[in-house]
Parts: sequence; structure tokens; C-alpha cells
Amino acid sequence: MQLILKNARIPQGQGNDTVITNILVNENKIAGFVNHVDGIEAQQVIDLEGKLVVPGCIDPHTHFMDPGFTHRETFETGSASAAAGGLTTIVDMPCCSKPSVRSKDEFHAKWDKVKNNSYIDFGSWGGMTGEDVREDKLDNVWGQVEEGITCFKVYMTPSVPTFPKVTDAEMLEIFAKVAETGLPVGIHAENFDICDFRVKKLRKEGRMDAPAWSEARNNLAEKVAIELVISFAEATGARAHIVHMSTKEGVELVRQAKLRGVPITAETCPHYLVLNYKDALTEFGTFAKVAPPLRETADNEAHWKALADGTIDFVATDHAPYEIPIEKVGEGLNIWDSFPGFPGVETMVPVLVSEGLNKGRLTLQRFVEVTSTNGAILHGLYPQKGHMGMGADADFTVIDLEREYTIDKDKVHTMAKYTPFHGMKLKGKPIMTIVRGTVVYDEDRGGLVGQVGYGQYVRRQTNIHPPRQIQF
Repeated sequence: MQLILKNARIPQGQGNDTVITNILVNENKIAGFVNHVDGIEAQQVIDLEGKLVVPGCIDPHTHFMDPGFTHRETFETGSASAAAGGLTTIVDMPCCSKPSVRSKDEFHAKWDKVKNNSYIDFGSWGGMTGEDVREDKLDNVWGQVEEGITCFKVYMTPSVPTFPKVTDAEMLEIFAKVAETGLPVGIHAENFDICDFRVKKLRKEGRMDAPAWSEARNNLAEKVAIELVISFAEATGARAHIVHMSTKEGVELVRQAKLRGVPITAETCPHYLVLNYKDALTEFGTFAKVAPPLRETADNEAHWKALADGTIDFVATDHAPYEIPIEKVGEGLNIWDSFPGFPGVETMVPVLVSEGLNKGRLTLQRFVEVTSTNGAILHGLYPQKGHMGMGADADFTVIDLEREYTIDKDKVHTMAKYTPFHGMKLKGKPIMTIVRGTVVYDEDRGGLVGQVGYGQYVRRQTNIHPPRQIQF
């Protein structure tokens, strides 16, 4: 064998059931599970002493900013941070790079530059914009599909100059085209007119306090956007996916749409589960600014329930770091002008372990689904990823459920040394990250131990839907 993980506690059956076993790895794949390893030779043996081992955790929504914005993050630093957070695979967005990924040529312009710079495995989103509709470039979807992209991203509000937003009519055209491919359309669902009008209104009124950001881009802006997305999915048959959903109203809309058979899925982020906008924005100011903005405690609670009952399919980070002295708190910047976004790949799994699994908000079975399996299924990476079965990639996240620690912005691996989770006390932490049978991060043996360039591009392989199981 290439590797034996001895005394691994793995999920077994329903709920929180586990079993102690020995995991065999050969040729980067899971080769088996055995009760005894006597007589089995291996290049490496790691005794996990009963620590929890789950299928490698996945972040299906990152902005690693490379190439083009490497003053914010590089693929090397972003993937190092992800590995330290227990992630074995990320799926990077098409927009925050130069060029953005909106065609086959642009796919290669991005990935040929960064494909050898990752510690962990990675997939790629594709994209479509209003500009592509106006310039009659919708057939560019097919070149992206050929390269194995996993989903198509659409912005209803402005993103970066290289990735223009869509109008309602343009989004409908994109839905109809992408429906032909069978891939999902991932939508940043905020109504632009409401957001733009209210930002200008509150700014004109002299609101310069940080919580004004959330009050300007209010819950209604997301609600009406998701209603439109659902209507377009019903009209075209396209698979709609709501990225970084933040509101309780959005939760209920997605729940009801699923119950009547609309092809829709949704993700949320750790910050929409545990952060209250008034507290976080007051304490951290622009370092807690994100779009959609942080919400209220009632929205947090609705998202935990939706994550547990199947309304929300999985968790992602929307990892979007910015340069502190120029883009977050530079001279002349305020809550309206600073860039919205913060790092997240290093804190996603710890927050979900501590606040979800250890506090009983998520069963172990559901924890695995929302941190690994369902994201892999939606993005077509399953069963190579998100699966602890024979023949799957030997990707594992090893978790110490008892380890207590405090998140420290100065100790993260990302280039952007800020986080709205700074100072949060957690119980439970990923301590080892294994990608295709190779340990890339080991908390107790030096931290980052992998090699940059080990991570590989993973193409979409399947086109199936995450299971639709809403529990009441």
C-alpha cells in the first residue's frame, strides 16, 4: 500500500454513527477498509488514534484572484490557506482574474498560468455576462464545457470590470443557452436597482456607519432576485443555483421551489450562519463588508435549520481577499467605497465543526453532505471527490473534535491578514489534510508539509443532481 491510516473513526450509517477502521490507500485511491493491518506492507503508516476522518472537504466557491490581482492573493497562498483549513479541493470562480473565464481561450489564459501553483486539487467555474449576450457570444459556453468547467456564473449586480452584470432579459437568454448544456447556472442574487438606489439614498442621508452597508442592501433585494431566478428556471428548465444565500426569505423561497420540483439548489457561507451584521460591522468595520451583506440573528437561525433539513445543499466560503491598506481601509475609503469581501477557506470547516457538528445543529451525516458530498455532486466531481468509497480519490480531512483554539487573523496563511471571525473561540479543528494519499497539512508536524504544484485540475465528470431530501 501507499498509505495506511490506522485507527480512523469514519462516518458509518445514519446520523452520528461512526466506526473505527484502518483505511488502505494505493495509487492515490482508496483501496479498502480493514479491521487489522497485520501483514500489510505500506510506504507510510499514520496512526490517527481514533480521530474523526471524513471525505476531503470541498469549497465550491473561491476567488483566488490569480492571475491579475496577485497583490490580493495568489493560487499558492490561497491553496495553502485552504489546506490549513482542512480543504482538499476548491472550485475557483471565473471573474476575479485577468482575463475572466468566459470562453475556451480565456480558460487557458487563466489556468495555463496558475495550474502548477496549488497545494490542493481544484476545479473551475465558467462564466457568462450581459456583454456576451449583447455581442452574440453565447456559444462560448460550449468551449468552456469542453474544458471541464463545473458551472456558469452570472452576476445580477456589478462585480469586476472584466465580468459585467446582466439585465433581467440578458439573464433569461443565458438561462436558455446554459439549459442546453445541462450544467447549473450560479447566480449572485441581489436586485441591482434596489441595492443601487438604497446605497445612494443612505449615503446621501449621511450614513457612514458600517452597519449601513447591510441596511442598504436589504433582505428584499435578495428576495425579489431569487423570485426572478426561480421563474427563469421554471421557464427554461435550466438548473439554477443560488450562491452565498443570506436571507431567511431566500431560504423559504428555495424550500417551496424545491417542493414543487423546480431545478434549484442553494449554498450559504459560514458568515451567514454565525455573524450578526450590527455586531460584526460595528466591531470590524470594512473588514466585515461582504456582498450580499451580513444579516440578523433570525437569518442565521433560518440558515442553520435549512442546512440541516436539506433546503440548503452545502456550504461554501466566497473567499475574496483584498489588500488592506489600499482596498479595505486606505486613505479616503469608507464603508461605501471599500471593496466587499474577506478570506474564508481557512475558517469554513472549523466553524462548521464547532458551531454545527459539536453543537448538534448538524448530524455527522449531514456535516459530510454539506462540506463535501453535495458540493462534489453539483459540480460534477463525484464520485472521484466527496466520497469515501473504494476507487475514490484518497482525500481526507482529519478532525480533532476536542481541540479548542481561537481564530487569529495574524496566523492565517492567506495574504490578507483579516477576518470577521477574529477572536472567535472554537471547539473542534481539522488537524490533517490529505490529498490523493499525500499529507499536505499536518497541524502537529509542522503545519503546511505539502508541495506547491501537487494540486491537480479536476474536470467535471458527471451531470447529476444533489439528492432532494427536505425533512420536516
